[in-house]
Amino acid sequence: MTKRRRSTRHGRARGGTLALALACAAVAGGLTGCGTGDGGAGHGPFQRVLDEQAAALRAGDRSGYLAAVDPRAAAYRSGQERVYRNLRSLPLATWAYQVTDVARHEESATVTARLRYRIAGYDRVTTTDTERLRFVRRDGGWRIAAEAADSDTQLWEQGTMTVVRGAHSLVLGVGRDRSGLRRLARAADRAVPAVARVWPGRWSRRTVLEAPSSVADMARLLGSPASSYEGIAAVTTGEAGGGAAAGGSAPADRIVINPQAYGMLSDEGQQVVLTHETTHVATRHQTTRATPMWLSEGIADWAGYRASKTAPREAAPELARAVAGRQSGDGGGDGPLHRLPTDEDFAFGNDPARLARAYEGGWLACRMVAQQWGQDTLVELYEQAGRAGGGRSPDVDAALQSVLGIGQAEFTARWRSYVTELLG
Repeated sequence: MTKRRRSTRHGRARGGTLALALACAAVAGGLTGCGTGDGGAGHGPFQRVLDEQAAALRAGDRSGYLAAVDPRAAAYRSGQERVYRNLRSLPLATWAYQVTDVARHEESATVTARLRYRIAGYDRVTTTDTERLRFVRRDGGWRIAAEAADSDTQLWEQGTMTVVRGAHSLVLGVGRDRSGLRRLARAADRAVPAVARVWPGRWSRRTVLEAPSSVADMARLLGSPASSYEGIAAVTTGEAGGGAAAGGSAPADRIVINPQAYGMLSDEGQQVVLTHETTHVATRHQTTRATPMWLSEGIADWAGYRASKTAPREAAPELARAVAGRQSGDGGGDGPLHRLPTDEDFAFGNDPARLARAYEGGWLACRMVAQQWGQDTLVELYEQAGRAGGGRSPDVDAALQSVLGIGQAEFTARWRSYVTELLG
């Protein structure tokens, strides 16, 4: 996900005074790895180099790690020295490569490999990313000379990385001062028990946050244009369809912080954002392709706002304006209230007002369910929606009928009345 990441990205952005984002081998210590040998014709020499480098990293052997690097590639070698230091600051449980493709060009080769890693104490499963490396033949052997195009970008490649451990969180930052990362860890540590109170099921109750130095670096991590994240305070990565209902196993989530948008928020707004994103981590196992975005984003906002004293009109200014226009006759009928938000309404890069209305509408739909049917029923609805079609195709009407006893048309009418009464 990210470039890593054939994944769903959940972003958190809000309007209003609370959140201004839219306004502005086991070795050393049990560490394991697995060499795959020659996974295909011609893969063997390159697999051996990567296996040896991975083993050196796991063993804390700096010289062995750098022995895989072309000594003539000075800039790349310097960068790899920093990458080695960064990675050794992480509690890695697993770090291994599997070569999947080799394109030979006489004395050079472009190698594609799967990188598998897991952070001990935080990741229940292994994250898989794609590395594309340029090898050169040097002194009778193969050495890594550079990273090739279309390789996944990692935070530890973007500069000197600082690692802060909280009670429930691990915060990785580049170009960020330690005090700011500690504040992030404290907010993340508050978010975990807050989410556990509303989502008590089986989840890690640990979060890993990545704090890049700029929006541009955030975009490189996520593999999309920087403009996609304007006003998005944070993004949680995760694989669509990875829940149990879909028969899969979701990879480890990462909460990626937008330094610009997140920094614009008040302390309370930042807490809402991290509680929102932590909810995505908690619900990942039950989130599938069948889960509508208004429900997945709405339940995250509902969890985020539960402890907030912010009035609904302040937290949902765009929908409040839509309600005012509807009541005055200037809104063209029901306007944004004629239907629940669609998945397309949540697309990154949308008009900010449309995106805000989508988040606000999903939040108020979940708030309504929690108030009128109960918190446990909201959780049940979420789980039922994710199981629809074996987790592959949405059937919101069936989920609503099964859990609430009403269909989507009646639910939408109730939501419209609820929003109008609350914000009118």
